[in-house]
Amino acid sequence: MKLHDLTPVPGSRKQPQRKARGIAGKGGKTAGRGSKGQRARSKIPVGFEGGQMPLNRRIPKLGGFKNPFRVEYQAINLDVIEATELTEITPEVLHQRGLLHKGALAKVLGRGELNRSVTVKAHAFSESAKAAIVAAGGSVEVLPKPFSGRPPAKGNALTNR
Repeated sequence: MKLHDLTPVPGSRKQPQRKARGIAGKGGKTAGRGSKGQRARSKIPVGFEGGQMPLNRRIPKLGGFKNPFRVEYQAINLDVIEATELTEITPEVLHQRGLLHKGALAKVLGRGELNRSVTVKAHAFSESAKAAIVAAGGSVEVLPKPFSGRPPAKGNALTNR
């Protein structure tokens, strides 16, 4: 067998349709474009609607949703509390040690272990963290949030339009 004897398997290669090559062929005369009209002639852009405002420009583009009532916490884990070696942990103490941003709401999470009795004051606690602190003989105090209730809704429209 030589290189010029190689042929593809029958049925694996299909001949492309030769349109607009006379009425003898399958795609003769109008070549599947119908008769006359703009679409039978030159190319027109996809989505062109004859001068009418196209669908992709008629539909409003919304900028998403921003929840005005979202409360963001900064996470503090049990292993961080264990490393501080203090008996009373508050957001102010954590801020002084560089573990919490100024004015941030602290939420204690349950990563790590606590081996001593500690009083922890924070704005929120996970269930596992609360259970671990109480199991170690410590106490948990939930601080009130610095704002009263929900802030007034300002709407969800984007301001940078």
